[in-house]
Amino acid sequence: MQRWVKVTAFALCLLPFAWIAYAAVYDQLGPDPAEALMVSTGEWALRLLALCLLVSPLRAWTGWATVMRLRRMLGLFAFFYACVHFVAFLQFYTGWDAAALGEELAERPYITLGFAAWVLLLPLAVTSTRRMQRRLRGNWLRLHRLIYPAALLACLHLLWQARSDLGEALFYLAVFALLLGWRLQRYRIRSRSGAAAHS
Repeated sequence: MQRWVKVTAFALCLLPFAWIAYAAVYDQLGPDPAEALMVSTGEWALRLLALCLLVSPLRAWTGWATVMRLRRMLGLFAFFYACVHFVAFLQFYTGWDAAALGEELAERPYITLGFAAWVLLLPLAVTSTRRMQRRLRGNWLRLHRLIYPAALLACLHLLWQARSDLGEALFYLAVFALLLGWRLQRYRIRSRSGAAAHS
């Protein structure tokens, strides 16, 4: 049963990319394909990042242990879509020119925020294996807490570039605020329980 859950989750995570690739090949991305590609991959990176952070609350609420096995996959797919988003930016907006990239980072704060989010996610993807988890031990958990500032930066990246329609960016901010708030509350409860046990 667990294997089928993982296979189904993998297929569902890959489906948006398959649709985007199909639309690109058959010229169905609209009048501005580059912009459509950037927006769609960025949105899916945020969605999968939110789902990754939803795993622990879902486990606590439902008691469904199998869902924990999906967390690494969801995180890696979030990074995958973030990479496609970044590659599309390099291809269509900088032409793979390092100087042009430097100018964009210096002159457009929302690009700086997005790039910073990608940089924070990079070591998480690199150290996502069980082997790295064993090697880093306690440092692995501390390192993977970078997902929280990465999520915040990604939301600010979206919010900063939004013009008149802020609804989507504010929605993602609210979702991540709730997920992070749940973790903070859970941490406080554990801290109080630990303090009571030692009193």
